[in-house]
Amino acid sequence: MVSLVFDIGNTFSKVAVFEEQHILWTERYRQITEKLLQQILVKFKPATAIISSVQNKIFLWETMLEQQLKTFRFHHQMAKSIKNHYQNPEKLGLDRLAAVVGAHFLYPKNSNLVIDAGTCVTYDLVDAEGNYYGGSISPGLKMRFKALKHFTKKLPLIEAETGFDQVSGSNTKEAIISGVQNGLRFEAEGFIKKQTEQDPQTNILLTGGDLNFFDTHLKSSIFAAYVKPEPYLVLKGLNAVIHQQE
Repeated sequence: MVSLVFDIGNTFSKVAVFEEQHILWTERYRQITEKLLQQILVKFKPATAIISSVQNKIFLWETMLEQQLKTFRFHHQMAKSIKNHYQNPEKLGLDRLAAVVGAHFLYPKNSNLVIDAGTCVTYDLVDAEGNYYGGSISPGLKMRFKALKHFTKKLPLIEAETGFDQVSGSNTKEAIISGVQNGLRFEAEGFIKKQTEQDPQTNILLTGGDLNFFDTHLKSSIFAAYVKPEPYLVLKGLNAVIHQQE
């Protein structure tokens, strides 16, 4: 079965076409139009679709899609493979939920700690039995640099430098990079250390826009053996949800 998957964010929308569990094609757009959607439908001829969106509105192209094939709007009750123990399951971000669904689908015999490095960095654990109890939300890499600029009078706005590996800086720029990047790295390593002490078989799955930053730094740490980059984890989770509805 060919499936069409949409992950609609605040700025970008990710679209993917799957044949069973294999990605045939994926792209990122600022805006999805009816014309673009029709081109995708003609080229890949999907049988079903799923839409996950941070926006509550119904899109014009979504209405068109529903008229042509079986279409699901992702919500928390659709994640049937996960035992969701979040205090208010309906309040859990759909991207976080889709990511843990994807993690449990890909590695069902292990606990999986998902680190989603985007605007915020989220840490979410799903155990080998599919239990999800909650997670952590922290400021992302770019947000940390911007906060130093915004909340001080003299500190400049600095860009991240993935190759920076100094413990401390000898000037203001280096000190900011050291504080932000090492701080985020040590934070992630702390979460990983705590979890792998409890369960040494835990996988660490990296996803999100700043995946490469975490991959670079964690692959050079003592946790390298646990780290698995999964750039399409949310899309894979949404695709897995489609098959859970059958």
